[in-house]
Amino acid sequence: MPGERVAVVGAGLAGCLLATLLGRRGLAVTVYERRADPRVTGAERGRSINLAISARGLDALEHVGLREQSLARALPMHGRMVHPVDGAQSFRPYSADGKRAINSISRGELNHSLLDAAEQTPGVTLRFEHRLTELDPAKGRLVFQTPDGTVDERADIVLASDGSYSAARRAVTFNQSLDHRGFDYSQDYLEHGYRELTIPARDGEFALDPDALHIWPRGSSMMIALPNLDRSFTCTLFWPRSELEALDTPAAIEAYFRVHYPDVVDLMPTLADDFMHNPIGSLVTVRCWPWVHAGENCTVALVGDAAHAIVPFFGQGANCAFEDCIEIDRCLSENDGDWATALAAYQDRRKANCDAIAEMALENFVEMRDKVNSRAFQFKTAAQHALERRLAGRYMSRYELVSFTTIPYAEIPARMRRQNLALGGVATLAALVAAGVTRGRRRRS
Repeated sequence: MPGERVAVVGAGLAGCLLATLLGRRGLAVTVYERRADPRVTGAERGRSINLAISARGLDALEHVGLREQSLARALPMHGRMVHPVDGAQSFRPYSADGKRAINSISRGELNHSLLDAAEQTPGVTLRFEHRLTELDPAKGRLVFQTPDGTVDERADIVLASDGSYSAARRAVTFNQSLDHRGFDYSQDYLEHGYRELTIPARDGEFALDPDALHIWPRGSSMMIALPNLDRSFTCTLFWPRSELEALDTPAAIEAYFRVHYPDVVDLMPTLADDFMHNPIGSLVTVRCWPWVHAGENCTVALVGDAAHAIVPFFGQGANCAFEDCIEIDRCLSENDGDWATALAAYQDRRKANCDAIAEMALENFVEMRDKVNSRAFQFKTAAQHALERRLAGRYMSRYELVSFTTIPYAEIPARMRRQNLALGGVATLAALVAAGVTRGRRRRS
């Protein structure tokens, strides 16, 4: 194991965490990133999408000593603040006791911390402005395009953490040296895209409550806002692409927002500029199998979004990718560093979990943009919180199981069904008892 050459493609959140974990195992790891060093160049305009780091992500960061540092640079959000078109805002706590929170943190800032951790780990080398153009597992060969020309590299293990549009995944998908019988791949796009806006600080203070994830649900679309340490909010529109592209003048943009988002339009002095110049991003779910591809001289494994990109509506993309990294590290420990056995175990354990959170994320989009305003949904949430308080530890809502525990994602749907069946049985029994008592009283009278 110590002599094996390990390449990590992608120096995003998952790639940096994985490189740090592997470096601490005594491995020589080279991380290749297509971008220039973002600690020097800064984030791309309109591409931040603040992260909501919760229990799973914090557990992973604990493994590399970054939990407390990350929390110190994050803002806790204890619930949703719902903004209707008309009427007052309403706060909906995430947990029954109101004490649990998800944490708003800058994607760029967390990436910088993880880059620093990887760079400071003995055995880890970072190489920026290396865009993967060819990957041949038969030869263990990787070819990169750099500002200085083509670079030819070799590796025994390639861990592809280069995102939803992974160049490494594309390379192995169409590589003729691999047997792709049974290889499944799909990418499903929502009709919605996303575009970022900004609510700056007002007189040095937050313009909105910083203890909440703000939502403007509008049926088929929505806007959300997450707080930043500089007292601004990063807002993200999730609209059908046709609507994002239809507003093309400052006057039209402002008029639309005054009708549909009347409480914030005056809080956005750069609304028109942000709307017209920030790019439109896509929302995609990627599913593929297998994640591990063994060539004659090299094994390639897909990690994070490269294996299972999900939409951001449960705030679990980074949390889920971090769990992949921890699982790879755990499987290596369990199998004495044998990569073939470890990577086989990794994909078998993670596939069902990632499929489960992909479905839950899509379902949560409907909940956030549409259901949060309904009285039926509000009653259901209140009832769940009442049950959580009464049956502490025995009943937990799906949101709490996803965000505040590390229970495998794949186990959550079955647990919810069991809980609901049990509650249904209790409700039926209570109704029968009540009916019996009523009949008894009638007979006595």
